[in-house]
Amino acid sequence: MAFGEDGGESVPPRREIPHYHGDGVRALFVVGAVLIIVAQSTGAELPLSTTGAVFSAVILVVAAGVTNPAQRGIHWFNGILAALGTLIFGIAAVSHYRAGISLFEPSFLYVEILAILSLVALYLSTRTIRGITQRPRF
Repeated sequence: MAFGEDGGESVPPRREIPHYHGDGVRALFVVGAVLIIVAQSTGAELPLSTTGAVFSAVILVVAAGVTNPAQRGIHWFNGILAALGTLIFGIAAVSHYRAGISLFEPSFLYVEILAILSLVALYLSTRTIRGITQRPRF
């Protein structure tokens, strides 16, 4: 690892870290959190209670806020959050569709968009985890 001017550990610029996609995951989590709050406030049928929706949004924003290339553990946590979001919203989206809900029904659209955001966040988190596990440790 490189050391900064103050003698502490420094992290190389993001463009020099292979397979780091934490910034993308961060953005997807914040967009997802906002979408959860908007969907819940407008009466969309989410697979979460009101408390669950707000709690989920808070967890996503906190995870986004602490994501950085120096801490390996947060990327595993992000991967777990993304996998849970994919499962929860993906199952709800398929259920809504099979129940005959219109593709343009707001509830279906919110759940489908949240499933897709979670799926992309899962992909980027997995690539980041793969990259950090292949990095040499000093």
